[in-house]
Amino acid sequence: MQIFLLLVIGLLAGALGGLLGIGGAVLMIPALMYIFKMSQHMAQGTALGAMLLPVGLLAAIKYYQAGNLNVGFAALIAVGFLIGGFFGASLAMPIPDEILRKIFGAFLLLVALQMIIWG
Repeated sequence: MQIFLLLVIGLLAGALGGLLGIGGAVLMIPALMYIFKMSQHMAQGTALGAMLLPVGLLAAIKYYQAGNLNVGFAALIAVGFLIGGFFGASLAMPIPDEILRKIFGAFLLLVALQMIIWG
């Protein structure tokens, strides 16, 4: 059952990523925390590990084939993402789990409000 649930989480995260262009962590982190009772830190690390290689590869190919991928922009963003990910993870480690969970939740709420109110 655990294997099935993990595959479903990955399938849903990938489908939402391909459909809406969102990071799969938006779905994976809450799912890992509530279904598998992981800490915020463990859920974030596990989500990052899951996205390490396959993140968006096939979806990006589909967008590229349709002429909807600026490869140069994506490459530069990827370099920033690589460096930013290292520093962001370094900053997250000393933050207590309950505080990090609240920061994550507030971030999701702010993004949602921005999308709903200001479109």
